[in-house]
Amino acid sequence: MGDIREIDVARIGEALVRCIERASFELDRDEADLLAGHAKRERSCTGCAILGQILENAAVARAERRPLCQDTGVAVVFLSIGQDVHLAGGPLDVAVNAAVRDAYARFLLRKSIVAHPLARRNTGDNTPAVLHVRIVPGDRVAVDFVEKGGGCENMSRLAMLTPADGRDGVVDFVLRTVRESGGNACPPLVVGVGLGGSFERVAHLAKEALLRPFGEPAADPEDRALEAELLGKINATGLGPMGLGGDTTALAVHVNSHPCHIASLPVAVNLDCHSHRHARETV
Repeated sequence: MGDIREIDVARIGEALVRCIERASFELDRDEADLLAGHAKRERSCTGCAILGQILENAAVARAERRPLCQDTGVAVVFLSIGQDVHLAGGPLDVAVNAAVRDAYARFLLRKSIVAHPLARRNTGDNTPAVLHVRIVPGDRVAVDFVEKGGGCENMSRLAMLTPADGRDGVVDFVLRTVRESGGNACPPLVVGVGLGGSFERVAHLAKEALLRPFGEPAADPEDRALEAELLGKINATGLGPMGLGGDTTALAVHVNSHPCHIASLPVAVNLDCHSHRHARETV
């Protein structure tokens, strides 16, 4: 057994604030390169112009420290906590929400969270965050942040297919989700696909798939093949940038799979927009 390492939850909060700042103002360099490459190949004049505007917006956001999008979204936080870590300094969720509260005020980000889904009263500080915690080997804490806008989240879908639906059923469901989203999810998209598990697990798999770096394929060969097939078919829909037509509907498809019940084939699609805002730090 390794030595126990004590980490004050305030340090996790500080790392989260830095992640929120980067995600809000700085488009991932790999994504910018992908967008530039697609702009050169895009056959639609409108689509090409939109891709150019997205890149210009990203450059202004980085230079002037302005949000990439006015919808600064739900603060989704994934913490991978080493089993040899002892957390000190108070409750973890309190530290996470304090960091979100601080960052959204400090960086003048729009507050978008309502306290009750029906009463619709804004909490005024973008808390509470959506917090996912898992225990992993080691003595460090990985902080992953996703700033998830309402437009793309609203177009995400989950289905409990049957095993008889098979691979074709999964492909059809993902394509139907993308087509029905139209321009509402602000393509070009990053498409997270969860496959297997259970009703609640498959949605988590799809959201977690959005964290994977661009160009990093799934570890499982079956998932890798599915990613390539889906990316090709999504871009063949002709939906295009912002849903106005073209070859560039998705920049990446990431599939996460998990074992499931013999009678089930759960599938979830979590769409993310062209402002794919995420960041990671390790404490």
